[in-house]
Amino acid sequence: MTTTLAPPIRVGKAAVAALGLLATATGALESVVTPTLPLLQRELSISPAHGALLSITMLITGALVTPVAGNLGDRYGGKRVMLRLMAVVSAGGLVSSLAPNLPVLLLGQVLEGAMVGAMPLSFILVRKHLPDGESQVAIGVVSGLFVGGGMLGTLMAGPIAEQLSRHWMFAIPTLAIVVATLFVHRVMPDDPPARSDARIDWPGLALLSGILLTLMSGLAMAPDAGSQPLALGALILLLAALVAGWISVERRSPSPMVDLHLLAKPGTWSSYVITFAVCVGTAASMYLVPQLFAASGDGYGFGAGSTDIGQYLLPGTVAGAISGPLGGLAARRFGSTAVVAAGIGVMSATLLAMAFVHTEVWHLVVGKTLVALASGVCITAMVVRTATSVDHTATGTATGLVLVTRVIGFAAGVQVSGAVLTAGTRPGMDDPAESAFTTGFVIAGAVTALSMLLVRAMSKGVKK
Repeated sequence: MTTTLAPPIRVGKAAVAALGLLATATGALESVVTPTLPLLQRELSISPAHGALLSITMLITGALVTPVAGNLGDRYGGKRVMLRLMAVVSAGGLVSSLAPNLPVLLLGQVLEGAMVGAMPLSFILVRKHLPDGESQVAIGVVSGLFVGGGMLGTLMAGPIAEQLSRHWMFAIPTLAIVVATLFVHRVMPDDPPARSDARIDWPGLALLSGILLTLMSGLAMAPDAGSQPLALGALILLLAALVAGWISVERRSPSPMVDLHLLAKPGTWSSYVITFAVCVGTAASMYLVPQLFAASGDGYGFGAGSTDIGQYLLPGTVAGAISGPLGGLAARRFGSTAVVAAGIGVMSATLLAMAFVHTEVWHLVVGKTLVALASGVCITAMVVRTATSVDHTATGTATGLVLVTRVIGFAAGVQVSGAVLTAGTRPGMDDPAESAFTTGFVIAGAVTALSMLLVRAMSKGVKK
């Protein structure tokens, strides 16, 4: 049974600003761990392996929570679910800020990971309360401010941890999240539930969570696949069984977590495949470029330190932050399909150029900046296309799956790039051979370029 929706209440700039402030605050909290891992390892007396676990905990939680949050937002209202989700995130930030040891900090990171679910909930709200043209721009603004918040968190985490303490680097963005959530509660009107009588598909939720956990585990194990092929094979078989079980459950469920008829549309599944490919290419550049800056091989690399690398990467970070609003504006002006095609073209050409032209610092700085800008514009246009090609009652679910696909694509890109550099490092050598970097960039460019074959499919079966 579907409830009859009242005409939407149009909102002004204050409501979009509230969502933008929340996106900035959550992006900042999400990014404080990575630049301070050495400090956390030292102060908590943890090993590099435990540090790696700490760095991916939030990523795994976000992948699990995001589709669930989007689905619940579609059913019960974006604002209602948003406020409860931010209460969980705020609790996680408080736990992290007070954590005396690694187990407690890991608990805080698990709770904080729910923040990624705020993105599809924000998209639900702007679609319900803004005209189509304005909602496209608002989606880009919110996406860009989340990336901008990540840049802010990366820059401020170290100084705060060193000048105050590691506790404050969690506490300050958590306080900002609390303030932003109260702002959203104040200025954003309630959105009525679309399917308030629908039951939660618990079997589908459990199977989808199992699929994502198994997939992330397989990606983490991929670089060492040669040394443990049986374990990897078992994970692949488990993944196949979970996918088959999930499809069977969703087909029979009267209120499925994910409408399989929606996924079967060419305009929908092609968007997810393109998102995955673009994120593989983006993640590869994010991994390979700093490694090449740090390398000091014979005739290649620059032997740069952490401070210099951070400065070299800053233009790309800024480009990523502004790419969201640009993507929303471009999608409104030229259409999402044209923007995605242009973004893929620029990304592919840049990645392939970096494979063979990387003898000067500025080559990599310009290349990384172009990739960040093209990728951000492309992904934002993809989110806009996905959000506007489905009914309002499926916005959160559809965009949530795009964000999950983005996470999986990033994880795959990093793991493949790491495996290529590992294979290209000769015994007794500290740095990979230059050919390994070339191979990594070529693979990233080829994967990205192949996604161009699916751009035309995006226009098929799209709701007008």
